[in-house]
Amino acid sequence: MSELTIPEYDPATTVRSVTVEIDAPATLVWQVLVDLERYPDWNPFCISAKSTLEIGAPIEMLLTDYSGGTEPFPWVEYVCAVVPERLLSWELLPTTESRQAARRDQVIEQIDENRCRYYSTDAFLGEEAHQIMEDTGAWVLRAFDETAVALKKHCDALYAERQR
Repeated sequence: MSELTIPEYDPATTVRSVTVEIDAPATLVWQVLVDLERYPDWNPFCISAKSTLEIGAPIEMLLTDYSGGTEPFPWVEYVCAVVPERLLSWELLPTTESRQAARRDQVIEQIDENRCRYYSTDAFLGEEAHQIMEDTGAWVLRAFDETAVALKKHCDALYAERQR
């Protein structure tokens, strides 16, 4: 398997979730990640997502407000990397209305035929990166950690069920 290339980011402005070992093949984990319609079944943070997952396509999400709010909020980013069974990424691009920029990478690393690792990162980019990290880094980390744990639990259960 070739080395996966992910851009290097400033660690001071990058959130990285816990790494979870999933007792399921990378293929199954990939199927879960790209099955956006089923996100409400398992994902505590991204409770709705719609996209074609083509490069450049929008991914329209409804996110749980981990910052202390009580209502989910809409969020749109754009697909920037799709490497089946290895990497799914989207990014927030700066606009004239907002200079915020970020890139989320969801990484799957195969351990063997029936196990893999998963983690995700959110790199805050551009002029406002340090401020965004200060304002949102803690809750983004919590959201990504909970997502990683939920993905593991969901994939472990799916794979165990399929083995019966």
